[in-house]
Amino acid sequence: MIHLDTNFLIGAANKHTPLERVLRHWLVTGEKLAASSIAWAEFLNGPVSREHIRDMNYLVEGRIVSFGAREAQKAAELFNITGRKRAARFDCFIAATAICAGAPLATQNRKDFAPFTAAGLRLA
Repeated sequence: MIHLDTNFLIGAANKHTPLERVLRHWLVTGEKLAASSIAWAEFLNGPVSREHIRDMNYLVEGRIVSFGAREAQKAAELFNITGRKRAARFDCFIAATAICAGAPLATQNRKDFAPFTAAGLRLA
């Protein structure tokens, strides 16, 4: 299972991008895809069309992973160990959800998520 960051969802929704080849490879090899409820909410903030939403929901097969108490605890830990940067708060939430699920995170902003790898985040 690979969790998709918001920018991966947006990139995948816009067909004929370089991400399409990566996603196709994962799907052909049997990889399952998911998104945290945080990344999904950011994606829905759009602008996105109904078609984009339908296509991305189909891609993740409805696997929108909830953000609960365990994820909140991990997100707070990530926020504190990476310098309490307000701009990184949602990244902490997304990273925490992937860590708690034991899933790597696919993102186009590897630089933003790199600080979380010391705390267990794996990047796809």
